Amino acid sequence: MTAEASAQQTPEPASESEPAPAPASAVSALTERERRQASRVTTWSIAWLILALLLWGWFAFLMLADYGPMYGDRAKCRAPLVGPASGDVLCRDALREWPALLGILALAVIASVVGAATRVYAKVLGRLANGDELF
Repeated sequence: MTAEASAQQTPEPASESEPAPAPASAVSALTERERRQASRVTTWSIAWLILALLLWGWFAFLMLADYGPMYGDRAKCRAPLVGPASGDVLCRDALREWPALLGILALAVIASVVGAATRVYAKVLGRLANGDELF
């Protein structure tokens, strides 16, 4: 074989379209940063879900608990879902009116959706940081 033939058979150097492999230390630093970010987002998702739980509890309390002055063994004013509304002046409470109740319900739903979305985002970040495939 001649020198020209052996030069033709040697492989070409890697083209510029293929990225060079990153050093191991850079990959581990990137992975560590992604894990910290996933942990931070997980903390935020837990905070949103706790807020949503508190709002749902407040909404349920306002909808189910009797209120007002006590007459005998129970309160005079019935909860919106328990019994008919009383026309008494003592039973007029701004938080027991439907617009306020629907506002609290809307806040609870928004907090629940944001909490669930951040939880899913945190799980995706965690899987990406560990190098797992998503599908």
